[in-house]
Amino acid sequence: MKNLKTLLTLAFLIIATTLSAQQISKNAIGLRIGDNDGLGGEISYQRHLNANNRLEFDLGFRDRDDVEAFKLVGLYQWVRPIDGNFNWYLGAGGGIGSYDTPVGDGTFALVAGNVGIEYNFGIPLLLSLDMRPELSFDDTYSDDLDFDIALGIRYQF
Repeated sequence: MKNLKTLLTLAFLIIATTLSAQQISKNAIGLRIGDNDGLGGEISYQRHLNANNRLEFDLGFRDRDDVEAFKLVGLYQWVRPIDGNFNWYLGAGGGIGSYDTPVGDGTFALVAGNVGIEYNFGIPLLLSLDMRPELSFDDTYSDDLDFDIALGIRYQF
């Protein structure tokens, strides 16, 4: 029993050291909770590319107030350390979406930027706070610059 406890403790320390040493995990999935231009929360996935870069994909849905909509945004992000487990990141990308309202339905495209900070815990948990300005190209649904501020909660694997 004592050997099992020692082995589990050693395994935990190795995993915790490995996770905290990585600046960007290979994969992270979770939620990005914010305004999302009225679409609410998003399902978020991040994929490691190299030591300082990753891709992020966010899928948001809305089904309320006589509007049904979805939006998919893809971002290329540059990640830089601040101190310890804190990082900041900057990104750029675009997206597409579809909406259905009583007035009409359609699709739209957008370009997006992204800037934020994140904390990488010693466990597979990543918390972030970011701002994503989006410029949509559709006169009916949204044709102006929107500032989407959100809290991200992701599981890293």
